[in-house]
Amino acid sequence: MTLSLDTNLKMDATIVPTVAAVAEPEPLFRLARTPRPLTETLADLEATAARPLPQAMTLPPEVYTDEAFLKWELEHVLRPGWLCLAHVSQVPKAGDFIKLDLLGEPLVLVRGKDEVVRVLSRVCAHRGADIMPPGYTYEGQRACAEAEGPAGCGHARFFMCPYHFWSFDLTGQLKAAPEMQQAEGFCRENIQLTAFRTEIWHGWVFVNLDGKAAPLATQLAGMAADLAPWQPAEMKVAIYREWDCPFNWKVLVENFMEAYHHLGAHSQTFQSLMPAQDTWAEAERPHHIRVNLPFKQHYTPNPATDFPTIEGLPPADQQQMSVFLAYPGFMLFTGPDRLFWYRIDPLGPDRSRLVTTMLVPASLAAEPDYAAKIAAADQMLIDFHLEDMRVCTGIQRGLHATGYQRGRLSHLDMPVWLIQRYLAARARGTFPTLDRPAAPAQR
Repeated sequence: MTLSLDTNLKMDATIVPTVAAVAEPEPLFRLARTPRPLTETLADLEATAARPLPQAMTLPPEVYTDEAFLKWELEHVLRPGWLCLAHVSQVPKAGDFIKLDLLGEPLVLVRGKDEVVRVLSRVCAHRGADIMPPGYTYEGQRACAEAEGPAGCGHARFFMCPYHFWSFDLTGQLKAAPEMQQAEGFCRENIQLTAFRTEIWHGWVFVNLDGKAAPLATQLAGMAADLAPWQPAEMKVAIYREWDCPFNWKVLVENFMEAYHHLGAHSQTFQSLMPAQDTWAEAERPHHIRVNLPFKQHYTPNPATDFPTIEGLPPADQQQMSVFLAYPGFMLFTGPDRLFWYRIDPLGPDRSRLVTTMLVPASLAAEPDYAAKIAAADQMLIDFHLEDMRVCTGIQRGLHATGYQRGRLSHLDMPVWLIQRYLAARARGTFPTLDRPAAPAQR
């Protein structure tokens, strides 16, 4: 289901509340500023990120509003990074697929008959048509009903382009091409859909669009150790929602990672449970951030709404939630009995597409009260995310305003400061801590 900032809900999600009732509308126009040279913005980014945390301040607005900066990010941050697309529980059977667009690339994530999960281009190897345009089905391929899985999911025995009926197996290999017998030297065995570099990490499927990133297991070894007690690969996606977001992708990432806004945006939801002043960021790492959000009072599961605490969690993780960011945009929110995973897809300087999910141990689906607990969790996710949508929309509007001022950061904004340092490191062609001393933990 898709939640939007207007009343035109996608996928007929008529039972889902919109954000319109609580969020400010998008500005009717953008101020006609004289474009700032990208070199100036990058120099400002470097200088700002070099400030120590007690002197930290916000970045220039162009980092969130400028087309030129977004193009730089595509080349230096997003396409070179590992981007999470799905969880393996969303494609459990051979032939299950999810079609999606990412940074302008039409993709299909599919589990093959050999059980290997691949990410393939949807661009036909004949004349470049999308092999899976909206509404196109054929014998051998069907789309999921809305209740069956994420947007764009389905099941196929093979892929067939609607333009000239070229067909490909689930590995992307060309299997049939009508009326090609007069094309000299034509060989089906040499033709296949473009395959992108893919890795599965703790059950999540990642893609690296430029094919040059270091292996995920190397990059995220520390984060893998932190997450191991949850056994994410054995979990299933129990809640999936899509949101149209009228703000820059980094506005959401920064908001996700800092708990300072519990004081205001989440004063009625998270602040009483995880007070902002008690939260703290761990030491700076090259490829991820972790922030700990201790509970105000001793936590014991509520049988009416909570699942049993996951066995084997360290004592500290039984009494807190944690937020993780694996650069550039893999966001996790852990609890004693569940995980939340967010996927943010930049669509432009002022627009993003967001997916919010919740994962629980797959074994829980057999419990008699499973559906009721999932419904309660779904409403909770909607409630607190609407609070985030409100403030993120307001931030993007403010970034375009004449009255915008660059502000000072709190010590509770340390994750925002670490993200600045990551962007500056990418501008230097490296990663945080590899060419500068690492920032220490706050505890």
